[in-house]
Amino acid sequence: MKRRIPAASAAHFIHPDYVDPSFSEAVITWQKQHGRHHLPWQQSREAYRVWLSEIMLQQTQVTAVIPYYEKFLNSFPTVFDLAAASSESVMAHWSGLGYYTRARNLHQCAKKVVELYQGHFPADPLLLEQLPGIGRSTAAAITAFSYGTNAAILDGNVKRVFARVFGIAGYPGSKPVEDDLWQRAMALLPEQGIEAYTQGLMDLGATLCTRSSPSCLRCPLQARCVAHAENRTAELPTRKPKKQIKEKQAVMLVLIHQGQVLLERRPDRGIWGGLLSLPEMAGMTALETDQAPDAIDAQALHTMIDQFGVPGEQRLLPDIEHVFTHFKLHIRAVLVALTQLHSHPVDDRYVWMPLSGMAEAALPAPIKTLLLSL
Repeated sequence: MKRRIPAASAAHFIHPDYVDPSFSEAVITWQKQHGRHHLPWQQSREAYRVWLSEIMLQQTQVTAVIPYYEKFLNSFPTVFDLAAASSESVMAHWSGLGYYTRARNLHQCAKKVVELYQGHFPADPLLLEQLPGIGRSTAAAITAFSYGTNAAILDGNVKRVFARVFGIAGYPGSKPVEDDLWQRAMALLPEQGIEAYTQGLMDLGATLCTRSSPSCLRCPLQARCVAHAENRTAELPTRKPKKQIKEKQAVMLVLIHQGQVLLERRPDRGIWGGLLSLPEMAGMTALETDQAPDAIDAQALHTMIDQFGVPGEQRLLPDIEHVFTHFKLHIRAVLVALTQLHSHPVDDRYVWMPLSGMAEAALPAPIKTLLLSL
């Protein structure tokens, strides 16, 4: 039976001028005939599997998610298994998928579901929104697919479809535009077939109404699409205003001794939070856009190496560039073979691991690539 959800705030107001049953009918009919039906997470309505896929799919393409999703289910087949897992194991399974806050929230959310709901995800999206890592759109998708809850989604794909079909100008991430999109999303919900409708919106944005080169001739909404009629598909949705990307540099040590490499556990907050990485010299420094990375301070390098052992052969590895959402990081890595380790204890955030185990370690993607190359 279809579930109704209460209106929690003015943001849930349904604009009567936006109501149009023919819109959802077109989406549902198209999805049943042409939409995606064979993705791994579509083979079960179990809320745990749906939730896992929705978190992984945030800002990540389907093709990249599938192997991670299958690996997670193999190691953590239930929410109880995930809640009981160590943070190191969860982060290792997520390594390479990016946006690592998702992994930390995923683990915390699993613990909360076990603690508060005995392992059963709530069918009310307003309750789901209170759990770590779950926003309004994600909560709606989870409950729609798992329980048939009649709740509206508004992810990036759906924003693009709405902006083009209804000719909505303005950056969709700005509050006035986003509020208007939410009102449309609520008003366009179907009376029946919420699962096909929700999946259909996602499929349209992912396969036809793509950011570049949309397949308008195959789109079931072409006849009503303002952007298509006015030749504005290239300008809608309005792109986010550009900001000058910041650049930073970090000097990292690759300390090797008898086939093992020294790794440092990063703080939970900040980039690569909770992951293992290479020891870093004195933190990251900002660069001007046209500035080259500084030369390495030889004395500071020697002082840092001396904490761990006696250096032998040293060489500079090729520089690495890694682009985050808000800045570009230049990594200068120095390979140092230690001939002897110091016997005095080292801070417990450091750990020696065999180079042969790097493929399974909880490392950021660029660091893992570097160490695997050794």
